[in-house]
Amino acid sequence: MNRLTGFVFENKVAHGAFVELSEGVGEMLGRRAYSGDVRKLLGEAMAAMPLLATHLGYEGRINLQFQGEDAVKMLVAQVDHHLEVRAMAKAPEDLQGSFTGLLRGGVLALMLEPNAEHRESTQASVPIEGTSLAQALEAYFTQSEQLPTLIRLAADGDRLRGFLLQRMPLEDARGGEEDWEHVSILAATLKPEEMLQADLATLLGRLFAEEEVRVFEPRPVTVACRCSRAGISRLLLSLGREECDSILAEQGRIAVTCEFCGKEYAFTQFETAELFAAAGAVPSTTRH
Repeated sequence: MNRLTGFVFENKVAHGAFVELSEGVGEMLGRRAYSGDVRKLLGEAMAAMPLLATHLGYEGRINLQFQGEDAVKMLVAQVDHHLEVRAMAKAPEDLQGSFTGLLRGGVLALMLEPNAEHRESTQASVPIEGTSLAQALEAYFTQSEQLPTLIRLAADGDRLRGFLLQRMPLEDARGGEEDWEHVSILAATLKPEEMLQADLATLLGRLFAEEEVRVFEPRPVTVACRCSRAGISRLLLSLGREECDSILAEQGRIAVTCEFCGKEYAFTQFETAELFAAAGAVPSTTRH
């Protein structure tokens, strides 16, 4: 089961979340020829997205996006307020390297895109520093949000895990800075292999045996692309009958591959004609 589970310390010094993903990960990443290092980075990005959306207070989407020229050309991970996650990358099939090596020469940014018209989209840079995506996101929270945050990410094949611990406003807490430092030091001992082997209750018991922690009901997370045949059909209609007929004449069919999951949608000449007929288009005079 894919789920995001939040928790809070009873003294209100810190709150956090733990995400577990496995269902749908293979389908999302399996159609692309990613190298081991790129696939691991993508997996960590997917695990990070529900953590970033833990306290999303509006309907919309969060994008983690990288654009570069040297190694990875593009990486995008998304989550929305329904906790639907998807991710993709464009990179050479044999590309290997560390976190900073894969993302060298590019820009990593976090974008918030509310659905509501009265809310503006915002974008902030995520520093490509440290030895991992987790450390880069920690630096983002410290520099851009002024929220001391600890993040741990783990990816082993189709099993993805993420852990977040974040300080709460101390003026509303029953503890102080020393209490935050105590729990953050304990949390910093968490290793990726522990996250992959144990559930949240076990981890909290190991890390914070003497602390009072309240755990909330898990929220379901979906790993799935939003592409569909209906969406691709609308794309073809927007291209127009003449353009589609030109592609059919040259290739014998129209094939569109989703940029995210790599799924291919194919339309024959007959299916394309039916599509435009159903949309009320003027019949084509082109013969094949």
